[in-house]
Amino acid sequence: MKYYSIGEFAKRIGKTQQTLRNWDKNNVLKPAYVAPSGFRYYSEQQLHQILGIRKPILPKKVIGYCRVSSQKQKDDLERQVQYVREYMIAKGYQFEIITDIGSGINYNKNGLNKLMDMVTNGEVEKIVILYKDRLVRFGFELIENICNKYGTAIEIIDHTEKTEEQELVEDLIQIITVFSCKLQGKRANQAKKMIKELTEND
Repeated sequence: MKYYSIGEFAKRIGKTQQTLRNWDKNNVLKPAYVAPSGFRYYSEQQLHQILGIRKPILPKKVIGYCRVSSQKQKDDLERQVQYVREYMIAKGYQFEIITDIGSGINYNKNGLNKLMDMVTNGEVEKIVILYKDRLVRFGFELIENICNKYGTAIEIIDHTEKTEEQELVEDLIQIITVFSCKLQGKRANQAKKMIKELTEND
C-alpha cells in the first residue's frame, strides 16, 4: 500500500498541514503511521476515503503453480502443468498457471516471486500444487502462514506420503546441487559424483 507524507497528503486533499495536525490532535483523522522521528504518514486508503474514491474490488484468482528442479526435466514440467490444468478444469476453477525451473530450496525464482507478490497484494484466492514439495522443499509452513494472513488457501492435489528415506535422499540431492554450483574444479566434480551416486542408489 502507498503512503504519503503529511505535506503530500495535505496537498492531495486540499487542506493545510496544520489542519491535519489538528485532526490528529482531535482524533478526527489519525495518521496511518508515525515514524520514530515523529513524521506522520497517511495511507492511500485514507486518501480514497476522504476523496470518496472507491477502489474496484477485483475477483481473486486461482493459481496453479508447477515447478521442476532443472532444464532436463522440461518434459516432467509439461506433464505436471497438464495434470494441474485438468484438475482445475474438473473443479470448475477460473485459473492461470505459473511455472518455475529451479531448486526447491531456492526462494528467489521468478515464478515464486511473482506468486508471492500476487498473494501479498491480495490477488490470490487459492494456490493449487501437485505435491507439497513443488512449492518449496523447506519452509512450506512459513509460506502457508503468509498465505493464510492474506486469505490465500493452498490446495495440494496428491497427498501421497514419501518414505523418510526418499525424503532424506531428495533433500540431500537438493542441498548438494545448490552448493555444487558454487564450487569449481575438483570439488565440483566430487559433488557431482556424490549427486550421481545418491540418485542411482535411490
